[in-house]
Amino acid sequence: MTVRKFNPITPGTRFRVGNTFSEVTTDEPEKSLLAPLKKSGGRNNTGKMTMRQKGGGHKRRYRIIDFKRNKDGVKAEVISIEYDPNRTAYIALLQYEDGEKRYILAPNGLAVGATVISGAGAPPTVGNAMILKEVPLGSNIHAIELVPGKGASMARSAGTYGTLMNKEEKYVVIKLPSGEVRRVLNTCKATIGNTSNPDHGLQVVGKAGRNRWLGNRPRVRGVAMNPVDHPMGGGEGRASGGHPRSRTGIMAKGQKTRDTRKNSSKLIITKRKTKNP
Repeated sequence: MTVRKFNPITPGTRFRVGNTFSEVTTDEPEKSLLAPLKKSGGRNNTGKMTMRQKGGGHKRRYRIIDFKRNKDGVKAEVISIEYDPNRTAYIALLQYEDGEKRYILAPNGLAVGATVISGAGAPPTVGNAMILKEVPLGSNIHAIELVPGKGASMARSAGTYGTLMNKEEKYVVIKLPSGEVRRVLNTCKATIGNTSNPDHGLQVVGKAGRNRWLGNRPRVRGVAMNPVDHPMGGGEGRASGGHPRSRTGIMAKGQKTRDTRKNSSKLIITKRKTKNP
């Protein structure tokens, strides 16, 4: 993927850096794999706003993604690489030998006409879903399961991947995109390669209206509020606001937010690289 800088013919394009969508091959999704997607606008079932800065946005339809890759031993051909408005990575439409079609997360470098397969005995090539105990050491993987058969839950966003570091008796050791090193059951599945659209983070929105198209409403800084509205509000002139914290008082720096009683803590070898573990 590549990005392009727009000519400043309007104020909104002066600083805009957008996607060229060079890898996308069609703009028509597979109708049989679409589902309705209802918007909440940040409101709960009683109509009360429980999440701020959400609302509006372009109407979307959900693309049903095969995160389980449980059609083992059946070859599939890549029909198209498509844009999915619900996620940062691209998706690939597969057509299996028996005629069934499914969407998967598109790995970087997967092209139309390529053949992929999942299950035990699959070769370690880009796009193939394998059992972790069969993945070669040092391989880059994405769409990693945490529970066998539950479906991929890690390394799914654009340009991310985990690296298989070691193999133990029941587990494999994976270094995740966050820097965390943890054990995962070796019977879980993962897909070979990195996720597509690696330059997603280089994009610049360019104008406020484009954020509204994405469903994001304006956000007011805490230091610009009154003391009754935010812990960082108030003061004479441009006060710093004190210790950075959320509207509900949770510290933004230094306060630990992970539950120490989590069962998965015993599987974590090295915590993620952050000041807020």
